[in-house]
Amino acid sequence: MAFDLQAFLDEFGARAAERGLLARRLCDTPAGPVVAWERPGDAPPAYLSAGMHGDEPAGPLAALDLLRHGAFDHGPWRLCPALNPTGLAAGTRDTADGIDPNRDYIRRRSREVRAHAAWLESISCPRLFLSLHEDWEYPGFYFYEINLGDDRPDRAEGILESVAPWLPRESSPIIDGHDVRAPGWIYHAADADFPDEWPEAIFLAKRGCPLSFTYETPSSTVLATRIAAHRAAVQAAIR
Repeated sequence: MAFDLQAFLDEFGARAAERGLLARRLCDTPAGPVVAWERPGDAPPAYLSAGMHGDEPAGPLAALDLLRHGAFDHGPWRLCPALNPTGLAAGTRDTADGIDPNRDYIRRRSREVRAHAAWLESISCPRLFLSLHEDWEYPGFYFYEINLGDDRPDRAEGILESVAPWLPRESSPIIDGHDVRAPGWIYHAADADFPDEWPEAIFLAKRGCPLSFTYETPSSTVLATRIAAHRAAVQAAIR
């Protein structure tokens, strides 16, 4: 089923406005705008992004579901639910210009990442970053943690347990070329795998974001299950 980008943007915008979030239009693309949603506050915000890759619809839809149920109603938040509008509209990983935006945060070749990175540099560094992705190669759920603070294995286990009713944790000892610390958990250094290809999480770690989780649900599973797993993992991190 194709992702209806305009319907998604319309509903997310309406519900975000109802809940008091403020829109900031970062840039326009042929498929639609990149919009950041902000709930102001005095403390450093938590930040969630989705829709980085256009063939990963569960993340944006989980962000919308979380919004509907009040997950972002308390404390400062920053939300970017559809970072790659042309990819989402076409169902492709890359932008319409053939750029993988999640490898572009050092070179900033794409208009989307140039605008998004500039916005991130203009706001307070998040205290927590949550990134919603999917992976077609693995049948289980896994996540990356980048942690500049206290080591909390119990927190990682809590995330995995929260997802267990919907998805098993990925059992491979090496995931996407990375050794796991425990099944489903990659404890990643705050450095890019390739120096000229920074993902969003590395960019934020370099800015000083103390903690980030990048969640990966298996694309081979039904969409509703992936959405539910993302929702549970986000709620576990918020707790």
